[in-house]
Amino acid sequence: MEKKARSIKDKRYEEKHKEERKAKCMVWGTSVPREKAEQINEFLKRYGYTKVQLIEAGYKALLDDAAEHH
Repeated sequence: MEKKARSIKDKRYEEKHKEERKAKCMVWGTSVPREKAEQINEFLKRYGYTKVQLIEAGYKALLDDAAEHH
């Protein structure tokens, strides 16, 4: 019973704060081929990086590359 009550409480919280979360963060619904995704996940796990760090570092690298070539 406690699990069900927790689930209901969590759902109410999520519904109440949905707009706040949407304003704060963005979720990109994208796909990566499984083999590549597994390689990336293993790399992140091995070196202790997060997916957010991966995205931020990739974005910085692309900004630097664009500055050099455009």
